[in-house]
Amino acid sequence: MLKVDYLSAEEYKELGLASGIEIHHQIKTAKKLFCHCPVIMHKDNDFDAVVIRHMRPTLSELGEYDGTALMEFKTRKEVVYELFHDCVCTYEMDDTPPFLINQQAVDIALVIALLLKCTMIDELFITRKQYLDGSIPTGFQRTCIVGIDGAIKHRGKRIRIRQLGLEEDACREVSDVGHRITFKADRLGMPLVEVVTEHDMVTPWEVEGVAEQIGTSLKATGLVHRGLGSVRQDVNVSIAGSTRVEIKGVPKVSLIGPLVHYEALRQKHLLELKKKLASRGITKERLKFWDRDITDMIGELDSQTLKEGLESQPDSCVAAMGLGKLAGLVSHELQPEKPFGYEVSQRIKVIACLDSDPNILWNDGRMSFGDLSDSAWSKVFSALGASRDDAVILVWGNRRDVKTAVSETRLRIEDAIEGVPNETRQAYEDGTTGFERILPGPNRMYPDTDLPPIEISAERLERARSRVEANPFDAFERFRDMGLSGEVIRQLMRSGRWRLFDRVVGEVGVEPRFAAFVLTERLRWLARAGFDVSKLSADEILEVFRAFKVGKLSREAVSWVLRDIIAFDDTLEVAMNRYALDSDGEEAVNEAVRERLRSRRELLDLLPTNKVFSALMGEIMRSSGLKLEPRSVARALRKALSEVNERS
Repeated sequence: MLKVDYLSAEEYKELGLASGIEIHHQIKTAKKLFCHCPVIMHKDNDFDAVVIRHMRPTLSELGEYDGTALMEFKTRKEVVYELFHDCVCTYEMDDTPPFLINQQAVDIALVIALLLKCTMIDELFITRKQYLDGSIPTGFQRTCIVGIDGAIKHRGKRIRIRQLGLEEDACREVSDVGHRITFKADRLGMPLVEVVTEHDMVTPWEVEGVAEQIGTSLKATGLVHRGLGSVRQDVNVSIAGSTRVEIKGVPKVSLIGPLVHYEALRQKHLLELKKKLASRGITKERLKFWDRDITDMIGELDSQTLKEGLESQPDSCVAAMGLGKLAGLVSHELQPEKPFGYEVSQRIKVIACLDSDPNILWNDGRMSFGDLSDSAWSKVFSALGASRDDAVILVWGNRRDVKTAVSETRLRIEDAIEGVPNETRQAYEDGTTGFERILPGPNRMYPDTDLPPIEISAERLERARSRVEANPFDAFERFRDMGLSGEVIRQLMRSGRWRLFDRVVGEVGVEPRFAAFVLTERLRWLARAGFDVSKLSADEILEVFRAFKVGKLSREAVSWVLRDIIAFDDTLEVAMNRYALDSDGEEAVNEAVRERLRSRRELLDLLPTNKVFSALMGEIMRSSGLKLEPRSVARALRKALSEVNERS
């Protein structure tokens, strides 16, 4: 668990923090969404074939290019797809038109949209969403909206659900080195639902809590897959005066809180940087930015980083960039131990594909980064004609890539002049983020011309409603109101016993914490001990709780009765009779206490009273075979010990 010094809720309010989430969850279908390939995830690397592609941007319906598509095109990536004969076909490789949409997937999406209380769409239209990062060979993802304007309750607050979408999954990334990126195509085309919230969350822990509630509730439906890679979260973050930034593909819910916190502060620091640039009179039009090839100076600079960088790249060079009046600003910290120079480095890594570590060296007068000495930096500043008011960045590699890097450095500084750029960022385990791509705009979406609309009839919608027996999204909030912790709720939901818990509490009237304890901790304990808890029927468990509620069984006996039903194939009646509370009640309790005090009199002289109580309590309960009610035994034993102490 990351240790994060969170701000107070009031401080986040002053920042104007607003956040929303997009949860992508694979659903349980036999086949993929737009072809008849089975849903299979390969665990080994034994692929059957390889296809190589290069992506190019296309014009939107309005005759415009999407900015993200243009950015991806600049990377000049060679995209390699590892194919498997048993789960990849010509549709995925864009050599065959799509089949009609998987109706099983549509029915599941309808149920989930109803659970989220969405307004249902009566006709589904398939659209294309451009993806030029290579993760989808066609260059676009087919998607449709199933429901809109839904809502869930989270700690009493209404969280709006913008939409529930149904779409095909992308490939799994294997590696991304230089200008080559490799994907596994087994996951490609698997159906998934996308739950998109409005930006209603205003603290990091609220975002994390909502993501946990939605993810856990989706699993509780039994309609989605579980396990690594089956769910991914995208988190959208903005503060007052900023723009929306998307943190893509967060692998763990526990990372969401730290990511939102650090992203909010990163945006705050970027706005501070914007003010500093403005105070120096730096605008896009007046930005002084120049560069020079200093490859011939390598011998004078005595930098191992630069020497090794040039040796590892064909047709390589070193470029020095002058940043007018940016002294002290490249080192302006945006994230923990990650200054503005890190933002430049990440942009160069992603777009120019210069992915050595480090890939830039810099000096802004206040601080320097890299292995150049002060005298070497003086030579660079002099050769570049830079003054003490300026900053200098060095980049090296293949000449074509260096040219791209110089251009991207200028663009990143221009973005800083504007404030916070619209970006998609990747999540890191320490809660910080790195640049991934420019945030896509509306021009990436356009209608699909291969597939007809899908009418959702009233009869089909009614069939979907008939499958909604209980709502896990509502249950999550209701269980929290009962006083259950988030971890206990997650265990109930994931075990599939949350509906049974509702009956134990609602129908039988058992105290919620005790019911949850038995259905989670005690059954898990039995499973770990080797007992097959799946043998227990819901009716048997309910009857055991009923016996406890009417005073026939002690709290401790409940778990043992359940164990004996499994272990000895006992009937319910036999198992409960074995642990049934003594019918003599109070007299049996008093007699057991008196007998134990007589036989263990020596303990009173050897141990303090509290330890005598613990020892005798355990002995009495064990000898009674759990047929005595523990609370009654405890009361009688305390009274007897008190009387003994008074006499002595």
